[in-house]
Amino acid sequence: MLYFPSFGHLAESCTFKALSPLISHTSGHIRIFQSNFFFLILTPQSSSWDFYSSTYSYQDAAAAAGYTTFSYDRLGVGHSSHPDPIQEVQAPLQVSIAHALIQLLRAGSIAGTAFCNVIGVGHSLGSEILNSITAQYPSDIDAAVLTGFTLDPAGQADFFSGINVLIAREANPTNFSGLDNGYLISGNIVGNQFGFFRAPTFDPCVLEAGEVAKQTFTIGELFTNTQFIAPAPDFKGPIDVVDGENDLPFCQSNCLVPVNKAKAVKGVLYPNASKGSRVYIGKGSGHSLNLHFVAPDVYAHIFKFIKENGF
Repeated sequence: MLYFPSFGHLAESCTFKALSPLISHTSGHIRIFQSNFFFLILTPQSSSWDFYSSTYSYQDAAAAAGYTTFSYDRLGVGHSSHPDPIQEVQAPLQVSIAHALIQLLRAGSIAGTAFCNVIGVGHSLGSEILNSITAQYPSDIDAAVLTGFTLDPAGQADFFSGINVLIAREANPTNFSGLDNGYLISGNIVGNQFGFFRAPTFDPCVLEAGEVAKQTFTIGELFTNTQFIAPAPDFKGPIDVVDGENDLPFCQSNCLVPVNKAKAVKGVLYPNASKGSRVYIGKGSGHSLNLHFVAPDVYAHIFKFIKENGF
């Protein structure tokens, strides 16, 4: 648990499970020899990409490939602090927190290892935060993997109406009784399937587990999330835009019509990103492509992108 005096606690997960030929223990610290490489994972909650089983775990896949990962519950989610959901838990603060964490990672202030290469991996809201990082602090990360992310907002209204947003503490008093009314949650499993999944390319058991584990978002984030997305002309590293083919909120359920919407991101937001940039569309997948059968292929693509760019 990390503590920041300005906003409270952040719950984090740091995974050092690299393959044994790639690691060395020196003075009790683990050193990654593969470009001293580190994944910073930005997702709606830290468990989002380490979920259900190793088949769906991005962190397990990264560890098996020899990479270290760091993820955290963003402010207002999971085991992190839950301050005022309207006045405090807003987009600009989430970006500032991510920036501060990256500085700590590079300085060796987390887990005792200074990482000279940090790759940002975001999903959905996490990708919006990551985009803002590359725009405001272009030297923070060396490469950006933006998943569940495009420039097309047309599906957002259907997405939010479909997930049936409710006040968290009223919808689930067992888990969220102590939260203010500004903390929101999706209504039920039907809404979750509508917004995040695409049949028949997922296991219903994963959907059921997701319903049990779902977490909150805030009114403050909803009102300020348009402040996330911005051009990043000074970011010159490679980007990888990865989407489910049938993503609802970011593709209106078809990322290939009328054009490849993942491919459009680079020209608009990242005009100077390196030639090593890539895109990937997970066939038949919904927004939570990491919870579909295509997840292992998605992870293999991301690791190939990273290795091809010399990390």
